[in-house]
Order: sequence, then C-alpha cells, then structure tokens
Amino acid sequence: MEIVQEKVPSRVDQRSARLWMPKQVLFTPAALDEPWGQHIYERVESLGLPIQVLKHNRLVGLRGEDERETYRNAKNTLAVVTAPASAFKLQPIPPSADFQFHLAEGCPAHCQYCYLAGSLQGPPVIRAFANLPAILHNLPTYKNNGKTTTYEASCYTDPLGIEHLTGSLAETIRFFGEQEGMHLRWVSKYDQVDELLQLPHQSHTQPRISINAEFIARRMEGGTASIQARLEAIRKLALPKAQGGGGYKVGLVIAPIMPIPDWEEQYTDLLDRLEQALDFPCDITFELISHRFTPGSKALLQEWYPNTLIDFDESNRSAKYTKFGGKKYVYTPATMSLLRSFFQSELKRRFPDAPILYWT
Repeated sequence: MEIVQEKVPSRVDQRSARLWMPKQVLFTPAALDEPWGQHIYERVESLGLPIQVLKHNRLVGLRGEDERETYRNAKNTLAVVTAPASAFKLQPIPPSADFQFHLAEGCPAHCQYCYLAGSLQGPPVIRAFANLPAILHNLPTYKNNGKTTTYEASCYTDPLGIEHLTGSLAETIRFFGEQEGMHLRWVSKYDQVDELLQLPHQSHTQPRISINAEFIARRMEGGTASIQARLEAIRKLALPKAQGGGGYKVGLVIAPIMPIPDWEEQYTDLLDRLEQALDFPCDITFELISHRFTPGSKALLQEWYPNTLIDFDESNRSAKYTKFGGKKYVYTPATMSLLRSFFQSELKRRFPDAPILYWT
C-alpha cells in the first residue's frame, strides 16, 4: 500500500492518552482468592466499571463472528486472572534484559503493527494477574550472583496503560526498590506518570517511553498518548526529585522505525523535540527497533486493521529465519544501513553520552 506523503505538522499535538475504561471487567474465582485480586477489584469498583465474577477459571464467550468482532470484544475487556505456572519459569529476553516476567498480558492500545499479534493465544483480551506478590517473590531466584540482573516487565503488555486499574506497576517499582542486584525495566506509549514520581525506586527501575515519527504516532498508534505528551512524561520521570520529577534513569525506545515518505524530516523533528524535552543533565539510553513482521502477524493485523497504512509488501523486504525455522520480514540491508546511520549520527550529535543499547 502506498503511503500518502504527509509533512511534519506545524501544530504540535499535545493530547494526553485517555484512560482506558473497559466495557466489562471479568474476575475469575481464583483471582478473587488473591489479596491483590481483591485490591484490583476495589480499584475497578471505585471507577464504576461493570464487574462480572465468573463461575469458572476460564475465559469464554469473547469470540465474535469474525476476527474483527473478536478483536473489538477482547479489546473492551479486562480479565483479572492468576498467572499460570509457566509464568514462574522466566525466559531470557535479549537484548532488552536478562529475563522477562509479566504483570499482565495484552494491551489496550490499537497499534497497527502490534508485535503481540499472533504471539498470545486466543482473543487479545487484556489479562491482569492477581497473584502479583507470588510473581514478584519468584524473581530473586533468577538473580545472577556478582552482577546486576535486569528484568523486563513489558514484553506482553503496556503496564502504564492499565496502571489506573491495577496499581501493579507501582507495587513492582516499590518491590525492586527494596532489592539489591535487581533492576526493573518497562516501556510505555502512555503518559500518566505522576503517581510514579515519588516512589522509593532507589534507582533500581528504568522507565522507558516509546516514541516515533509524528505520522506514525497519529495514524498507526490508536489510543495512545501524543508524542508531545510522551516527551513531557519522560521529562517528568527524568527530572530530579528535588525539582518535582521522579529522579529515574530513563530510556527512549524509538520503534518501530519505518522509512516513510520524508522520514528524515519526520525523525529529525522528533529528535529536535526530544532534545528540547531533555534539556538538562540526565542518565538516558536508547533502543532502536526497525519494523518487522511475520506471515502470521501480517494476516492477523490486516484482519484487525483492514485500512492500515503499514507497508506489508514482502517484495520490499528481506526474509530472516529464527533457529526454530520461523520467518520474519525485515528491511533490506541497504534500507537498514541508511536508517541505522541516520539515527546513530543524530543521537551521537545530540546526546553524546547516551549509549545506544542496540539496533535491531
């Protein structure tokens, strides 16, 4: 699909993300047996949201007549469940962190390139885990002696996007603040960070904000905060506590990078605005991720978003294979080199002391 050329807007979109309010909140009996499940119940009830306590510990009845109806049903549902036994067997997640763990699965945003498409089984309902204390207390068993172990909490969700419903992210930050040799990492496209600023994180948590070109954020990231609101959020998180900020070491995830029309102008504008937002000494890192897709995710995303502007033309891509035989489509080496050179030179010029953790 050809993307219509669009200039960088002269008027900055400062829209904050609307808080996601599901049309139904389901609790399994096992979730309500957990003290943290009761905590989430009280938070949801205080917001006046419709609650249904299920008779069994299974989620049923969310499928529609087609994938689009299933998608709508699921994306309007918060299910509070208990994490399965498999969630306690942590898996490595390079290059992001040593291990991944999950506060929830599923995301309330509507990103047309969603990397979760096809990764999670069943309808894309947002599942929050009620057995949070057990999840957290399992983490130290994976700690590497002698060096700091990093844990990624946002592989399968955007934890900030549901924080007003669960409180689980703040509880996790507090937990990591009490640990030695363990650091938490999470990333978000939302901007409601005020409740996280005064937490006792002890520099053991690195929040990251995902940013992108204005065209991509406006046209392909439904339900998220505007880029300007995200930049204001990262500024708040990075400012010292004495100046009303969070005093966090922060990160920027620029993803998914796409060679859209006028991409250099679009991304230059993004980096200009980032430089203005972080106009004070702060400890930051960068992660750069180019767009990719699998045949399965492409098929599902095109059902969910039939009018998507994303270029899924496989003839413009290079195929890569995993060690298990899975296929994904990435940009050609020439395009990758062009994009990578631009970001490396621009970031080095603007933020000479900020490491680029990886390009992928």
